[in-house]
Amino acid sequence: MRAMPRSLDQVLRHADELGRRFEEHEPAGADAGALRAIRDAVEKRAQAERLLAEAVRAARSAGISWSAIGAMVGTSGEAVRKRYCGRLGESA
Repeated sequence: MRAMPRSLDQVLRHADELGRRFEEHEPAGADAGALRAIRDAVEKRAQAERLLAEAVRAARSAGISWSAIGAMVGTSGEAVRKRYCGRLGESA
C-alpha cells in the first residue's frame, strides 16, 4: 500500500493521477455513490491546494512574511515555507 502524499507537489501529482483514473472508470453497484463522493473530494482537495499555492505566491509577492502566511494557514512560518518555497520558485 502506498503512503498518502505529504508535500504539495505530491498531493497535486496524486490528485492528477487519480483524476486520470476517475476519467477512465465510472463506479457502479452499491458502493458507487460512496466512491463518487471520494472522487469528488479528491478533485476538490487538489483544486483547493492549487488555490492556496496561488494565494501564498501572491502573498509572498506582496512582501508578506512566511510567519504571517503560516499563521493564516494554521502552522508555523517555517512549515509553510518548506511546503511552498520550492513550488513558488523562491529560494529559502
